[in-house]
Amino acid sequence: MRAWERPEIDSVPGESGAPWLHDTKTDSLVLAQPRDAARLYVCGITPYDATHIGHANTYLAFDTLQRVWIDAGFRVHYAQNVTDVDDPLLERASATGVDWRDLAESQVELFRTDMQALGIIPPNDFVAVTEVIDEVAAAVALLQEAGLAYPVPTDDAIAGADGTIAADLYFDIQAAEASTEWTLGDESNLDQASMLRLFAERGGDPDRAGKRDRLDPLLWKAARAGEPAWESAVGAGRPGWHIECSVIALKELGTDFTVQGGGSDLIFPHHDMSAGHAEALSGHPLAGVYSHTGMVAYRGEKMSKSLGNLVLVSGLRAQNVDPRAIRLALLARHYRTDWEWTAALLDEAVERLSIWSAAFGAESVGAASVGTASVGTAAANASESADVTATSGSAAALVGDLRLALRHDLDTPAALQLIDDAVAKPIDDVGLVNQAISALLGVAL
Repeated sequence: MRAWERPEIDSVPGESGAPWLHDTKTDSLVLAQPRDAARLYVCGITPYDATHIGHANTYLAFDTLQRVWIDAGFRVHYAQNVTDVDDPLLERASATGVDWRDLAESQVELFRTDMQALGIIPPNDFVAVTEVIDEVAAAVALLQEAGLAYPVPTDDAIAGADGTIAADLYFDIQAAEASTEWTLGDESNLDQASMLRLFAERGGDPDRAGKRDRLDPLLWKAARAGEPAWESAVGAGRPGWHIECSVIALKELGTDFTVQGGGSDLIFPHHDMSAGHAEALSGHPLAGVYSHTGMVAYRGEKMSKSLGNLVLVSGLRAQNVDPRAIRLALLARHYRTDWEWTAALLDEAVERLSIWSAAFGAESVGAASVGTASVGTAAANASESADVTATSGSAAALVGDLRLALRHDLDTPAALQLIDDAVAKPIDDVGLVNQAISALLGVAL
């Protein structure tokens, strides 16, 4: 599948290194040090209601991670899926009277447009689930042969040509735990009651009759009347949710890749189960670091498709909001925090963009110093800052401090505060500051 155009990223003078990143599995900061290339997988969208600010917040966080790696001289291999066939998508298509394929295609194109406008680095591998049906079915067949998957009779499934009643296939958690080093809850660190609650809320079916364990997840859904299905090695049907990401990640990145990323709502069951599927298939861990972004609220509740309280990037762009201001509004909150989107945050970002452009924009490049300016409320709202302070007058020192802030768990609020502080100081190389803001923060002034 086609992604979108890659933004131009200049090389910034000076040296940097791999970032320290919060690992959900160990609840600690760990060095995200690539062994060869930095290999990153971030779970993609189910293509409807794209692209809301919560989506943008997640993809911007991992865009920042890529920029830190690139600045340190690492090659990045980034893969992302698109869940272009799944129950929620089919339900939305049915409710709106649109063919599910047309809905998916139009929403993916909108997502591409939004990501390019925001200056997000595209994945090297942008893979739709419908492009890997055969690979997913083959993986499910392998799990079944290994005794790690089992059928559950399905009354409403379409019978095979020979009259055989088809069955849904489920992952056997207990069998997988016995044959691998993976254990349910490794990534989420949740108790049984919490897992059951979240499993039911997030697409699971704990009360399905015939399952061996209430938390066993669906691997392959047998064909139903009126639903899309593909002939495969495990019968006609389509993939379950978690197995798709396991197969795409292993196919494009291999085992034990550097970082698995996504929103915190994916920690359980999605990332926990994906890790289990991958280890059962490969005998190796899925990823070295599991990194997750916080949730963005709007009008007092978590921004979500189910609630319909969405702020869309395309909607803001239609109101002629500068995408750079949207980017700055998101960067002003630490990627791991839960926070609420407000019009005031966007106003502050617009103000910040104006001040930065006047101080370090193209017209200021080459000047030996800049005048003073007030950064207003925008600077005051930066939070969770690393303990870094720019040295007055030295652009090189400022860039060094920016690098330290971003290497410290992608501390973008601290990075923004450093630039805010530098506005009021004489700078010996405005061009270098401009270059660093563009390359490290993705904001071209």
